Amino acid sequence: MVDSEEAVRRVLVESLELSRNPEDLDRDTPLFGELPELDSFGVLAVVAAIEERFGIRIEDDEFGAELFATVGTLTDFVDGKLTRAAT
Repeated sequence: MVDSEEAVRRVLVESLELSRNPEDLDRDTPLFGELPELDSFGVLAVVAAIEERFGIRIEDDEFGAELFATVGTLTDFVDGKLTRAAT
C-alpha cells in the first residue's frame, strides 16, 4: 500500500521547489496562505503533479482554499479520490 501522505509531501516539495525535505512537513503543516510558493501557479503545479502521481483527476469544482489548508486536508482528499476510484 502506498503511503499517500508521504507521496503528497514529496509532490509538494518537488512541484513547489520547496527548500525543505518532505519529512519537514506533517499533517498539520499549513499550506495555502502560509507557503509563498503556493500561489495560483503553485496550485496548478501541485494539482498537475498529484493527478500524474496518483492517476486521479481533480475537477475544477473540487479544489479551493480548504483543500490546500494543510498537508492533512490534501492527503485526505487524495485518499478519498483513490478510494472512490477503486470501487
